[in-house]
Amino acid sequence: MATTIDPAALRAGKGPELYRKAKTMIPGGTGLFGHRQEMHAPEQWPTYFAEAKGSEVVDLDGNRFIDFASCGIGATALGYADPDVAQAVTNRVVNGSMCMLNPPDEVELAELLLQLHPWASKVRFGRLGGETMAIAVRIARAYTGRDHIAFCGYHGWHDWYISANLPIDDNDSSDRLGNWHLMPGLEPKGVPAGLAGTTMPFTYNKIDELKAIIESHGDRLAAIVMEPTRNLFPEPGFLEDVRELATQCGACLIFDEITISWKLTCGGAHLKYGIEPDMAVFAKSLGNGVPMSAIIGRTEPMDAFQDTFCSSAFWSEGIGPAAALAAVKKHMRLDVPAHLDHIGSA
Repeated sequence: MATTIDPAALRAGKGPELYRKAKTMIPGGTGLFGHRQEMHAPEQWPTYFAEAKGSEVVDLDGNRFIDFASCGIGATALGYADPDVAQAVTNRVVNGSMCMLNPPDEVELAELLLQLHPWASKVRFGRLGGETMAIAVRIARAYTGRDHIAFCGYHGWHDWYISANLPIDDNDSSDRLGNWHLMPGLEPKGVPAGLAGTTMPFTYNKIDELKAIIESHGDRLAAIVMEPTRNLFPEPGFLEDVRELATQCGACLIFDEITISWKLTCGGAHLKYGIEPDMAVFAKSLGNGVPMSAIIGRTEPMDAFQDTFCSSAFWSEGIGPAAALAAVKKHMRLDVPAHLDHIGSA
């Protein structure tokens, strides 16, 4: 039975109190911008969870909520604490999560991802979406020998992306902080000025904007980076035209599937539209709440991993692959995207 919680009780709760304490030690209060209390209901947002299972969240005061917020920023399509994923993680933890050898689950996971995406032939794993987008951009630059990137949409916090808000020169007075691709007020401080002009945004469904970028920078373009869909559906021919333009100018087409994947199809949303990129990046729901990410791609660009240094200690831990393997198998077994479509259309 639904109940209403007194806002005054929320303001006096343990969550807001702990958040006030956190802000004295943690810049911004927490690491994820979208989890800041000020983004939702200042002084009333529960802020911290004691338990999260299925679609329910319990705060530090024992209040129970049905979570309509975004399923952990889109990271838990199977629901919180999915029992299959939780069991796989538990088994891995009790048997050791990391050593000087590699987890075998990553090989089976690679096989499944390639089975779901026949156009791809190679896989590399990471743990976080933003970092893996940065890796994909690095690989595109290594493969093509070019520096410039055309993109639309949101792709994380790394320098390659935030540099789009840098002024081109001292005389550039354009309101870059008001651009649609980045939230207003997030200044590119700390991003090297030398990256200015290397990333160029275009608007989703506006193919003429991408054509203009290619006309002026096509021979320097390493990649076209975009989500196949997010808040908008592609207009007829849009994704097909993007694919053709990338091929014509020799740029890698990179689909950011971090948020939308596993929602429309078992795998990347690009499968729904029949458009094959050169690389695709997965994270969030891949591990269903456990950090895990992947780049899949064609042989030629993926072989550039051998030509540039991309390595990290925790890319060989075992919890992420175990969680992702359990999650992917469940998506395939239950056809979770069809269920999401059913309840979303009800």
